[in-house]
Amino acid sequence: MKASFVSSLSMSQAMRYSTMRTQGDLAKALKEQDTGKVFDAGLALGARTAQTVTFARDLERLNGIVDSNGLVSARLKATQEALGNITSAAQDFLGVLTASVSGDTTASVTRDSGRAALGMLTSILNTSFNGEYIFAGINTDVKPFEGFAAGSPAKTAFDAAFQTHFGFAQNDPQAANITTADMDGFMTAALEPQFLGAGWQANWSNATDQKIVSRIALNETTETSVSANNESLQKLAMAAAAISDLFDSNLGVAGKEALVNRAVSLVGEALGALGELQSQTGVVEQRVTAASDRMKMQADLFERSIIETEGVDPYEAANRVKDLLAHIETSYALTARIQQISLLRFLG
Repeated sequence: MKASFVSSLSMSQAMRYSTMRTQGDLAKALKEQDTGKVFDAGLALGARTAQTVTFARDLERLNGIVDSNGLVSARLKATQEALGNITSAAQDFLGVLTASVSGDTTASVTRDSGRAALGMLTSILNTSFNGEYIFAGINTDVKPFEGFAAGSPAKTAFDAAFQTHFGFAQNDPQAANITTADMDGFMTAALEPQFLGAGWQANWSNATDQKIVSRIALNETTETSVSANNESLQKLAMAAAAISDLFDSNLGVAGKEALVNRAVSLVGEALGALGELQSQTGVVEQRVTAASDRMKMQADLFERSIIETEGVDPYEAANRVKDLLAHIETSYALTARIQQISLLRFLG
């Protein structure tokens, strides 16, 4: 007969290793309980792992575009509000110009109205959203509109255009003799190139004609910004600048009447184009919203597929955590008992 023995140290070590393994299993079970998914998809799913990886990748792409569309929608909303404010300012300006044509307002009121419209236009076109100028085209980090302050490139070019065309400055006494035909010729030959031609980007605008193009769906892109180089804004700026400057000069009655009539035409055309621009922006807003709704539905389908493939039963996961905790507590208790076993205590 052979006697055998087991030391208390080896028993303690065995319990220790078992407890460590159980703690590892508990960490995995807790994660499954928290996430609702298997801890190791590759181990649990085998060959089906590639399918879930594909679903997860597509889901991430969809959610990324949806988040991006949220920023795009907010920028478009800010753009719509800005265009609405420009339209209101243009309508107020047109009202004063119409009164001036009929002789129901003074030259100073007409001049101040032009200055107010130009100041409002400058402020709105330099609106920024989320750190980007919304009317700058793709040049979003540069202020798009220079304005018409004294010494600015726009004011300097305007003065030079008047001097070149007439041979004298606006405040020269000879300005009182400018006729209707003279003023019409000046507006067409000298001012239009300043606003509707190359002079606009040379002196007024730092914006680009190219607009921001955003991906609003996996297979759909669209322009999602408005440039300060839009013709409606150029015409409004031309009318406001001419009225604010020349109604503060020695221009005579005939010249002022011709100027007001041309300004009425310009502002009317600008208002029509602004309405169309607002409509186009509204259509883009609807497209972005519709694209986001479609992708949210697709994302929901991917999430359901992933849950069906990787998901765990929450009740089963909770019971497993409970069982592992009980097992660990039992192991701790047994380990403590084993550590109390001593030959000296037995002999004593």
